[in-house]
Amino acid sequence: MTESPSLDDYKQLFAASGGTDVPYLSHHFQRYCQTKERLLAHWDRGRGDQLLDIGAHWLHQSLLYAIDGFRVTALDLPVTLEIANVQALARSHAIHLLPNANLEHPTALATVPDDSFSVVLFTEVIEHITFNPVAMWREIYRVMKPGGRIIITTPNYYALRGRTWNWGRFLRRFGGGIETLDILRHNTYAHHWKEYSLRELIYYFCVLSPDFNCVDAAQIQEYQPGYLGKPAGKFVRWIEQSVPCTRPNLYLEVELMRKDRGIVVEPHW
Repeated sequence: MTESPSLDDYKQLFAASGGTDVPYLSHHFQRYCQTKERLLAHWDRGRGDQLLDIGAHWLHQSLLYAIDGFRVTALDLPVTLEIANVQALARSHAIHLLPNANLEHPTALATVPDDSFSVVLFTEVIEHITFNPVAMWREIYRVMKPGGRIIITTPNYYALRGRTWNWGRFLRRFGGGIETLDILRHNTYAHHWKEYSLRELIYYFCVLSPDFNCVDAAQIQEYQPGYLGKPAGKFVRWIEQSVPCTRPNLYLEVELMRKDRGIVVEPHW
């Protein structure tokens, strides 16, 4: 594993291909680095270096793996992957692009052979899903190699600084979850429609298939000061440090141990 680049050096790689959304990259850079470091601390590269990044956006995370020698395929909306700067970056670093208009129907993966990927990144995506995901997971399962890993990062529902604890809204009888104005004003993928607890996320994959096994799970501290956009005093940080279930972020690593049973859930009305 190569050492993660500095943020300034990483920005230069994007600048060489025409630039990118630098504020977004700067905000999430530590999350990308920490996620990769946690995975590679115990991932044997001999098990495969073919990586699928679902929700790759501007390739901010994909590139981090590509410069470390992974063979990266990036899947996202055509409106993102057809940007000239994104395509130039992909060409420069041998990242294969898979534009897919609707994740509910991951038709772009139909061109991918069975057992193609050793690692699937599904980071900061699961909270945005608004459709029944079983067909999507069935296709992801198909293109994964036995022994491969899915990497999930997502906000923690029980985070001390999360929306769960918005008591003012609760007492005004304005409910919980997504706010009404967010539903009306933004496109679908803008929202965190469903945030999970760590136990709930583990259960999610146990139900999907007995072939899945959760091999690493953790509640993660704020990736960097200001990451949440909600400044925290010393007392709040002490609680988050002392009580893991109140930490703002979740990490889950799911291994596809074998391909015997498949995805066993069948949605119904």
